[in-house]
Amino acid sequence: MLPNKEAEMKVEDVMTRDVITVRPETSLKEVASILAGKGISGVPVVNEASGLVGVVSEGDILFKERPPSSRRRPLAWLLDPYEMEGQLKLEARTAEEAMTSPAKTIAPDRVVGAAAAMMVEAGVNRLPVVDADGRLVGIVTRADLVRAFIRPDEAIEREIKQDLLQTLWIDPAHVSIAVQNGDVRLGGKVDTRDQAELVTRLVQSIPGVVSVDSQLTAPG
Repeated sequence: MLPNKEAEMKVEDVMTRDVITVRPETSLKEVASILAGKGISGVPVVNEASGLVGVVSEGDILFKERPPSSRRRPLAWLLDPYEMEGQLKLEARTAEEAMTSPAKTIAPDRVVGAAAAMMVEAGVNRLPVVDADGRLVGIVTRADLVRAFIRPDEAIEREIKQDLLQTLWIDPAHVSIAVQNGDVRLGGKVDTRDQAELVTRLVQSIPGVVSVDSQLTAPG
């Protein structure tokens, strides 16, 4: 039996909803001032309808500070798309000209584990959160995911007991749960071995869980 995704912590549970944004025509100087003043490393670029069109990061702006010796690569940008992108960013004067587009994004109903995987794979520090129409509704950062990971043991135990087990139609009274510093120990009986394995895998994916020692048993 598959779990109901409503039982898992989602991006919308940890994201920042009041997002600092800029418009495509915002000058690069102003973008840099916002990043420095707010202590952030990137900012979404949105249009009049709050649609996400890209992201400007510190890395995009740093192209402007490359030494002259690294800029002079005659005609290289014609042959290498990465050189072309760098050349365009070097000449950029607005957010639209400097931004990375399309940006890596995530939906608010995705689980936080998916956000963590995307950040690691893409090597980014933040993910704009967009709805089905492409409108920006929030932003999730690595710091947000770290805060989710340091959840108290009581919250982890409560999620296992009240959300996960009940979603799988397992009587919490039949399973013992002990959580200490994020290490989870499970005991008791469930209906099948497949169910025991599923519980173990899902508990391991809960934010804040460091390890799972499952002693769950099943008939046969």
